[in-house]
Amino acid sequence: MSNAYKKAGVDVEAGYEGVRRIKKHVQKTMRPEVIGSLGGFGGMFDMSQLGLKEPVLISGTDGVGTKLMIAQSASVHDTIGIDAVAMCVNDIAAQGAEPLFFLDYLALGKNDPSVVESVVKGIADGCELAGCALVGGETAEMPGLYDADEYDVAGFAVGAAEKQAVWTKAEPGDVLIGLPSSGLHSNGFSLVRKIVEKAGLSWEDHAPFAENERLADALLTPTRIYVKELKALFGTTHVHGAAHITGGGLVENLPRMLPDGYGAEVDLDHAPSLPVFDWLEKEGGLTPDDMKETFNLGVGFVLAVPEASVQSVLDIVQAAGGRPFEFGRVTETEALVIHERGRFG
Repeated sequence: MSNAYKKAGVDVEAGYEGVRRIKKHVQKTMRPEVIGSLGGFGGMFDMSQLGLKEPVLISGTDGVGTKLMIAQSASVHDTIGIDAVAMCVNDIAAQGAEPLFFLDYLALGKNDPSVVESVVKGIADGCELAGCALVGGETAEMPGLYDADEYDVAGFAVGAAEKQAVWTKAEPGDVLIGLPSSGLHSNGFSLVRKIVEKAGLSWEDHAPFAENERLADALLTPTRIYVKELKALFGTTHVHGAAHITGGGLVENLPRMLPDGYGAEVDLDHAPSLPVFDWLEKEGGLTPDDMKETFNLGVGFVLAVPEASVQSVLDIVQAAGGRPFEFGRVTETEALVIHERGRFG
C-alpha cells in the first residue's frame, strides 16, 4: 500500500482499525427495522415496519459546542458522544416523535483508534438510551485543519410520528411540567470556561460544587436523554407542545412552543436546584438575567399539558423513571415571566 497519504498526515490503516473497534458498540443499538450492516454507503431503515398510518418524519442535527474542549483537555472521550445524541434526539422528542436512527460525524486532526472507539462508544450508549439505531457515520482525519489532539463531533437523527399526533403548540391554560436536567447539558460552556479560568482552577482540581469529583468530570456530566420517560406519551392527546431547554435557557426556548400572542409564567422554586449553577452565578459575578438567558437552571425539558391530563402525565413519566414537576402555566399575554428562586433575592 502506498505511503504517500500517510506521509501527508492521513493514516488509512488507523481508520480501518477504528472501524473494527466500533462495530461492537454500534451493534448494540440495532433495531429490527434496520436493513444491512455498518459499512455500506448509506444506512437503511424500513419504515413500513413501524405501523404508522400517516407517518411524519422529524429530523434534528446538532453538535456539542465548546464542551468538547474540556473533554479533550481532560482526556475524557467516552461521554461526549452521549451529548451529541442527546442534543438531536431531545429536539425530536419535543415534537412528540420517537427517534429511529442516528448518524454521526467525527473529524480529527489525527486518527487515534482508541479515541475514535471511546467517542463512538459514547454515541452508541446515547443511542441505546434513546432507543434509536446507529446506522452509519463518518470519521474524517483532517491534519492541518485540526491539531493532532483535537476533534469535533456532530450528529443527525430522524424520528417519526403519526401526523395527527405531532406536538405542535401549547394552548392557553396549559400546565407546564418540567423534567430535571442532569447539569449544564451542552450549553453555556464558553462562559463556563471563562469562569473556571477566572477562578484559577484546572480541570484536575476538585469541583467546588461537588463532593469527591474532579472539576472536569463534574462539568462533563452528559446531557440527559428524555426519550424513555416520554415514549409512552407519544401518540397521545396528553401533550400539546414541548420545549427542549438548550442554549438560551428558558428565555429563548420556552417561547418556541407558544402560539403567537401568548406567554408563560413559571416559578423556579418548583424546579430542582443544582449546585453547579449556584457556583457559576457566584464565581462569575453573573446577574439573574445572565443565568436565565444562558443556562437551563435545572430544567432540561418542558411539557405543555391540558389541565385534565396533568396527573396522567405525571404518573406516566414517573413510571418510566422520570422526576416531573409542575412549575408554571401558559398565559394569554405575550410576556414570559420567570419567577427567580428565593436565593436570587
